[in-house]
Amino acid sequence: MLGEFVTRVLVLVLGYAYPGFECFKLMENSRIDVEQLLFWCQYWVIVAIITIFERFFDIFVSWLPLYGETKLAFFIYLWHPKTKGTRWVYEAFLRPLVTQHEPDIEQRLQRYRARAADLLLFYIKNFTEQGQSLFLEMLHYITAGSSKSNSSSKKNKRSEDDPLAIRRSEKAKEDFVYSPEVEEAFRAAQGAHRRSKPHH
Repeated sequence: MLGEFVTRVLVLVLGYAYPGFECFKLMENSRIDVEQLLFWCQYWVIVAIITIFERFFDIFVSWLPLYGETKLAFFIYLWHPKTKGTRWVYEAFLRPLVTQHEPDIEQRLQRYRARAADLLLFYIKNFTEQGQSLFLEMLHYITAGSSKSNSSSKKNKRSEDDPLAIRRSEKAKEDFVYSPEVEEAFRAAQGAHRRSKPHH
């Protein structure tokens, strides 16, 4: 478990943070090295494709032994100065594959980009409506709860002050019809209560 956590941290640091910092240094340099810029662009294209595929196929490959370590080693192989694997992977595999399907990929991405704005508006509207209705329900619940507690406390206060209210509540109890079993239980309880009272 700890080994898996360490591997994930190393993948984040050596696969994303370090290359990101190298790109930052390259952009901030007054004299931009076009060759290096091209190298890091190729690196990020490869990493983006790996990340996309990983989102879909992670469930099938993440359980493989040494999967995290292999991924870490591959990221280091891509950018390490001695191997510079990015250029080879890009030229040998990625470029021919993407070039072959570039028009189809471009068309699909344009379609998704057009739908993205509509989808964003839909989610914003839906979220706003849901949030508003939830807020109103909570407000209604809070106000209903406070008004109930106020009315019950007023009723209790009135019944404490008004002897007629006490008589009425007792009369209402008398008018209420219990089942024979409950009445018998009440009588037994009252008899036991009377017997337990101390005699003066």
